Amino acid sequence: MRKDVGVDGDAQRIGQLVWMLFLKVFDDREMEWEVLDDDYRSPLPEPYRWRSWAADPEGMTGEELMSFIDNELFPTLQNLGLDGSRTVPPVAHVVRSVFEDAYNYMKSGQLLRQVLNKIQEAVDFNKAQERHAFGDMYEQLLRDLQNAGNAGEFYTPRPVTEFMVRMVDPKLADKVMDPACGTGGFLTCTIEHKRKHYVRTPEDERTLQASIFGVEKKPLPHLLATTNMILHGIEVPSQIRHDNTLARPLISWGPRERVDCIVANPPFGGMEEDGIETNFPAAFRTRETADLFLVLIMHLLKEGGRAAVVLPDGFLFGEGIKSRIKEKLLTECDLHTIVRLPNGVFNPYTGIKTNLLFFTKGRPTRDVWFYEHPYPPGVKNYSKTRPMRLEEFATEQAWWGSEADGFAARVGSELAWKVSAADIAARGWNLDIKNPHQGEQVSHDPEVLLAEYAQMQAEIAGLREQLKAVLAGALERGE
Repeated sequence: MRKDVGVDGDAQRIGQLVWMLFLKVFDDREMEWEVLDDDYRSPLPEPYRWRSWAADPEGMTGEELMSFIDNELFPTLQNLGLDGSRTVPPVAHVVRSVFEDAYNYMKSGQLLRQVLNKIQEAVDFNKAQERHAFGDMYEQLLRDLQNAGNAGEFYTPRPVTEFMVRMVDPKLADKVMDPACGTGGFLTCTIEHKRKHYVRTPEDERTLQASIFGVEKKPLPHLLATTNMILHGIEVPSQIRHDNTLARPLISWGPRERVDCIVANPPFGGMEEDGIETNFPAAFRTRETADLFLVLIMHLLKEGGRAAVVLPDGFLFGEGIKSRIKEKLLTECDLHTIVRLPNGVFNPYTGIKTNLLFFTKGRPTRDVWFYEHPYPPGVKNYSKTRPMRLEEFATEQAWWGSEADGFAARVGSELAWKVSAADIAARGWNLDIKNPHQGEQVSHDPEVLLAEYAQMQAEIAGLREQLKAVLAGALERGE
């Protein structure tokens, strides 16, 4: 693909690759459905199914292939199910939503044929062993996005997603939502968690299939997430919508749309377009994306609903609207745990320090437990060659205890400490509370100092972009 003049950068190459992978995986699943159901009819017209135009290694190539993809395949898939027929199956809408903003960037039909042949011979998705290998390959593709420009923002490291889902522990019938689902990492972890602990019968599996909900506004991650759902056995991932969750007035989310669990890493450091903030009550109007998502998450939870959310340090110590959001969080929800992550968890996408907030809606916070996640022995910063590992969360899991008894088994340590909600309110709702067991530490290690410098530069760049957006908005309004 790097030889093709039309594809620029790894993020574009991965996006190009994934629409082809989607059609290959979808075709393999259709073969399975045809065996299981004699009445199954594909929503794709016969000429546009993978087996018809892509599977034959001696099939169309060159200009003929490019003309077919650009002038027939994409227009057909982008309009699938729009013929006014009432018998259009839900899976047709899934395919259309995947392709409505997808593009074919490649210019060489010969190179494109080589890519199609590689995909065709790479895996038979209907063989269990190869399906597992393909799942591993897909997970690596998502990790590679971290090194592909801004596309890395859609991928949360697997150890973080798995730890958050384990601690929230979604039960079989719990509706689980990620309102900014990116590539679907939290939702696939939830699927695996439910299958491992709660699915025992075909009826249980049907309950699971109906319990997963996600929304993603950008085309590439939505395509990645939909493919990810099919790879994880969600037969018709129609509940993964291509939309902006923030673009709806908060009050329009009715009781029937409330969910039991939310696990999410809402995008932070970004600014929403003008007008989005008017969908929220005046006290919480801001264009900071992560702040709006937290208000939405609190609203979307049922009474007793549980959430785990990734947020940057800036939210913990922020004032103004951030303080009002934190006051709402601590008075309407039980913010029982904040896990403070070290630098570099999201490298190379961002060096900003992040935190995992765990809370339950419906009762006010009495105490907040803080847990400072340390680097493993011998590690001074995470990197591409030395990423975070799931095993590092074993100490948190052993310490965690049970929410049913108010986490009575928890004890303070050099890494864990408790602060009352009253003390936090007295601090102006500042949640940036340092570990009292560790004095001010001054490091002279070059790697640590460079990491801190990179973090400060990233924070300055983020503030500069926010300021530019605010000034541009003011100029547009003539203020």
